[in-house]
Amino acid sequence: MSRVSQGAAKRRKGAASPDAPPVPASERGGRAQQKLDTRRRIRDAAWALFTELGYDGTTTKAVAERAEVAAGTVFVHARDKADLLMMVMHDRLAAAVDAAFETLPRREPLLPQLLHVFQQLFAMYGEQPVVSQAFVKAFPGASGPNGERLNALTFAFLHRIAGLVRDAQARGEVGCDIDPLAAAHNVFALYFAALLSWLSGFVTLGAALDPVLKNALALQYRGLRA
Repeated sequence: MSRVSQGAAKRRKGAASPDAPPVPASERGGRAQQKLDTRRRIRDAAWALFTELGYDGTTTKAVAERAEVAAGTVFVHARDKADLLMMVMHDRLAAAVDAAFETLPRREPLLPQLLHVFQQLFAMYGEQPVVSQAFVKAFPGASGPNGERLNALTFAFLHRIAGLVRDAQARGEVGCDIDPLAAAHNVFALYFAALLSWLSGFVTLGAALDPVLKNALALQYRGLRA
C-alpha cells in the first residue's frame, strides 16, 4: 500500500473512530427542532401564498422569501412546487382524517360511517377549493418526498376504512367473505372519482359529495351486505 493510500485509510479510520467526541444530545435535539421549525415556516408560507395567489401564481422563490429562508433551503424540504403542495395538503388531510375518526358515529351502520368520514374530507377541500383542485389534479403520480408521505397517509387511510368494514362484519352487517382491504380500495376509488367529477367541472363540490358519492357508496354498500 502506498503512503497516500495508507494516509487515506487512516483518515477513514479516524472519521469512524469511537474516540471522536459525541455530539451532545441537547445539540442533536436543537438541530432536529430547528429543522422542524424551518419546515413549518416553509409549509405555512407555501399555504399562505397558494391561498393568496393560487397554485399557478406561486413560485418557490416567493415561498423562500415569505418563509425567510434561502431559496435552496426550500428544496431540502420539498423537491419542487408540486411537492410543496403535497406538503401543505398532507398535514391538512391528516388532521381531517383524524378528526373524522375521532367523531365517528360508532353505533351507526357502515354507510353512515363512511359518509361521515368523507363529509369531513370534503369540508376540508371546501375551505380553499382553488388550492384543493390543484392538489387533486397533482396528487396522482406524486413522487417527491412529500408525495411519498401522502402515499403513506393514503395507505394508512385505506387500512382505517378496512377496519370499519371488519367492524361491520363483526356486527353481521357485511358478508364474511368480503376482503376488507379490497372493499376499502373500492370505496376510495368511488371517493376519488367524485372528486374528479368536481375537478372536471361536472358538479359542484357539494354535489360531488351528495348525491354523486353518496349514491355510489350506497350501491357499493348493497354489494357488501351480508
